[in-house]
Amino acid sequence: MTTTNLTRAAVVLVHAAWADASSWNKIIPLLQMKGIQVAAVQIPLTSLSDDVAVVRRVLKRMSEPVVLVGHSYGGAVITAAGSEDANVKALVYIAAMAPDEGETVGQLLHRAAPHASAPALVPDEDGFLWMSADGFAKAVAPESPAGDAAVMAATQKPIAVSCLGEKMTKPAWREKPSWFLVAERDRMIAPDTQRYMAHRTGGHVIPIEVDHTPLASAPERVVHIITDAVDGVLHSGPPNPPGTGEHS
Repeated sequence: MTTTNLTRAAVVLVHAAWADASSWNKIIPLLQMKGIQVAAVQIPLTSLSDDVAVVRRVLKRMSEPVVLVGHSYGGAVITAAGSEDANVKALVYIAAMAPDEGETVGQLLHRAAPHASAPALVPDEDGFLWMSADGFAKAVAPESPAGDAAVMAATQKPIAVSCLGEKMTKPAWREKPSWFLVAERDRMIAPDTQRYMAHRTGGHVIPIEVDHTPLASAPERVVHIITDAVDGVLHSGPPNPPGTGEHS
C-alpha cells in the first residue's frame, strides 16, 4: 500500500438483506481511524429500485471521490446505484451479488445448489422474507460469536421477495474498477457463484477463507480490501480498468 492521503476519499457502505447499516459497526471505526469519510446507508429492502434510489440520495451528498461497498444483496444495489455516476470511482464487493444487465439476484442465487446449512425461506403474507435465528447461527454468520448472531436475528430487517426478481439495469462494474472478496466458506452465496461473478467483472479477486459475514467475523480483512480500493482510486492513473484487472 502507498502513502496516499486517504482523507481525500469517501466510502459509502450498503448493507445486506436481514441487516441494517449497523452491520458495519466493526468496519466504520477502523476506516474512520484512517481518516476516511464514511457513510453507511439504510436501505429499505422493499425493492431493488427503492434501495438504489436511497443510495443515490446519499451519493449526492458526497463531495469527495467515492468507493462504493456492498455486502451480499448490497452488491446488487451498488451495481445499479454506481452506474453512470462520475463521482463513484470504484466498487468493493464483500461476499456479494454482482448481476449483469438483465440478470436478477434470484437467478444468481440459484446458479448453484444451496449449502446443506442454508435455510429454506418462505415469504410471509406481505411478501417479505425473514431469517430464523438458526439461519443466522448456521449460515449467515456461523463464524461470529453466538451472541453476535443472536443480535443479528433480533435486529433483522426483512427483505421483499421483489428485490430478488428485479432485473439489473446497466451494471457499474462494466465501467469502474472493482475489488471482490470471495468468501470461500460462504453458506449463503455459493463460493463458485462468487468466483463466477468476480472474474467477469475484470477486477481484483481476493479469495479469503471466511464465512458469509466477514464484516463481523474478519473485519480487519474487509477494511484492508476497502482501503486498498480507496488507495487505488486516488492514484493519478486508473488502478484497474474493467476487463484488464489483475487477480490477487
